[in-house]
Amino acid sequence: MTIDLDAAYKIHTPEDSKQLYAAWAETYESGFVADMDYRLPLAVAEAAAKWQMPGPILDLGAGTGLVGAALTGLGCGPVDGTDIAAEMLEKAAEKACYRALFQADLLAGLPVPDHSYAGIVSSGTFTLGHVGPEALPEVVRVLRPGGLALISVSKHHWRCSNFGSHLERLRGVTARAIEEVPIYGVSARGDHARDRAYLLRFRKSPY
Repeated sequence: MTIDLDAAYKIHTPEDSKQLYAAWAETYESGFVADMDYRLPLAVAEAAAKWQMPGPILDLGAGTGLVGAALTGLGCGPVDGTDIAAEMLEKAAEKACYRALFQADLLAGLPVPDHSYAGIVSSGTFTLGHVGPEALPEVVRVLRPGGLALISVSKHHWRCSNFGSHLERLRGVTARAIEEVPIYGVSARGDHARDRAYLLRFRKSPY
C-alpha cells in the first residue's frame, strides 16, 4: 500500500487504521505533515487556548502528538492522549508532552471512567474512513459536566455522514457551535490542498 492521504481516506475498519498508521508512523511528520503544511492540529490547540479549556484534557486520535505538543506550548493541560495505533503513540511519547498515553479504539469505547476529562480535543480523527458521528456519545460520556470539547470534522465527512443531524440529536450537551478552518497551509499541493474542516465546539450539560 502506498502511504498517503488518499490511502488514509480509503480505509474502512479499525484494523485498517491500525495497519496503515503503524506503517506510516515513522514518516508521518517528515512526509505528510511537512509536505502538506498540516495546520489543523495547531488550529485545534489554539481554539482550546482561546476558550480556556481546563485540564485534564484528552487528545482523541493523538497520533504522533502534534496537538499535545501545541497544547503544552500554549499552557494548556495536563494532556492525556489516545490512539488506535501503538506505533503512533510511541512517536507521541518522544515529545514528552503527555501525562499519559493509551491505545484504544474510540468506536469500541475508551477504557476510562465516566466524567474523566474537563476538556477533549481531536484533530484529523473525525474524517473519511476513520471515525464518524456515532462516536460522539462516547466523547460526551468521558467529558465532565460543564466540560468543553473541540473536535475537527472534515467538511466532506460532515456532509457525507450527516454530522449535523447526529449533533442535533446528541443528548447531554449545550452551547453547540462550529467554525470553518483550513486543514493545510499555503504551501500544500495536490488535490486536497484546499480542503477545509469544521471545528465543532460544545459543552457537556452541567447537570
